[in-house]
Amino acid sequence: MVEFVLCVGLFLVPLLLGTTVLGLNIIRGIQVTEVCRDAAHMYAYGVDFSQTGNQNLLLMVAQGLNMTTTGGNGVVILSTVTFIAPNNCTAGGYSSSSCPNVNKYVITGRLVVGNAALHASDFGTPNAILINSSGIVSSGSPSQPGYLNDPSTIAGNFSSLMTLSSGQFAYMGETFVTSPDYSWWTKLGSTGSSARSIF
Repeated sequence: MVEFVLCVGLFLVPLLLGTTVLGLNIIRGIQVTEVCRDAAHMYAYGVDFSQTGNQNLLLMVAQGLNMTTTGGNGVVILSTVTFIAPNNCTAGGYSSSSCPNVNKYVITGRLVVGNAALHASDFGTPNAILINSSGIVSSGSPSQPGYLNDPSTIAGNFSSLMTLSSGQFAYMGETFVTSPDYSWWTKLGSTGSSARSIF
């Protein structure tokens, strides 16, 4: 009887708790991956997530993750990334030798749905004054800040993911969701799930 109590108390109960928490978080991770993929896919096809109706559509896709348009337990960060070639600088009023962001990947669009305080993009955050209400980052000029000259628009580490040429765009979704409802056994560490999709 003593051996049974020790075996159950010290081994089987922690094993059961750990399996339950890990299993539930794996299910949550699959949900987060699906939401991220669907959001990035819709964004790539031109769905305007600056509109409330489309944000509500995204929240319907994320049902069960406790997200709201500006709060809750999750955030979806949508970005458009492009490569700045010398011809882009010339079109913006720069010479190729004086263009600050020439030959760099920059963020030309950014929309955030959900609790922005939970997680920031892994590729940088453009200065908020450069982004209009539709999520488009200003191109800028020698006299105006924008993605041609502002260092905050540079998409750091993006070149390790893929290569773009002048005129090509990548549409990226990043999703992060916390799981406070599954964090009742803290020995397993963080119970947040994240995903990234690029189209």
